[in-house]
Amino acid sequence: MKSSHSTSSGECVEVARSVPEVVAIRDSEVPHVQPVLRVSPRSRTAFTDSRR
Repeated sequence: MKSSHSTSSGECVEVARSVPEVVAIRDSEVPHVQPVLRVSPRSRTAFTDSRR
């Protein structure tokens, strides 16, 4: 899923939720690199809720 806050040049992070217990997050400018950050769905929700 691509961020709704992406710039016109496509700079953003991508989030993958293909494994139930893991949310993988990476920089979309270097998609060939493995996900840089892996967190639990609960941790991701807590983080995004704290940013609102």
